Amino acid sequence: MPKRENVLSWDDYFMGIALLSAKRSKDPNTQLGCCIVSPDNIIMSIGYNGFPRGCSDDNLPWERSGELYDTKYPYVVHAELNAILNSNRDLRGCKLYVGMHPCNECAKAIIQCGIKEVYYLIDKYHDTQEYKASRRILKMAGVKVQQFKPSVDQVILDYKI
Repeated sequence: MPKRENVLSWDDYFMGIALLSAKRSKDPNTQLGCCIVSPDNIIMSIGYNGFPRGCSDDNLPWERSGELYDTKYPYVVHAELNAILNSNRDLRGCKLYVGMHPCNECAKAIIQCGIKEVYYLIDKYHDTQEYKASRRILKMAGVKVQQFKPSVDQVILDYKI
């Protein structure tokens, strides 16, 4: 019997893991996930955007506007940083898959831990100062950044095996 054809590529698989991880986010507006992978295609860590461990998502705000203190922004840990912090491994030389281009804060963490490649789906905030800074420092640090082009339209999970 021949082997099964049309299996997911490694890149589609890892971006799929990032997108699946995003489903854990309780953010009512933006759900992002991240998957960090070794050069040998081993998943090193995953993460999604949410509040820090031990901080109840029932007691902090999810609002996007108003006084900074009363919005989600000073509290949410981005998917990339969560994945980096969730890993207890050396991430030098790894690849990172994420739904949205990393912000400047995540870019700093990506550079500091030695990740060498970033693949993202959308660059929603391309023209903002934070994302211009992100692109600048990622380029300076020699991190390869590219928009991910999936080779499949969708991945359907079926709990029936």
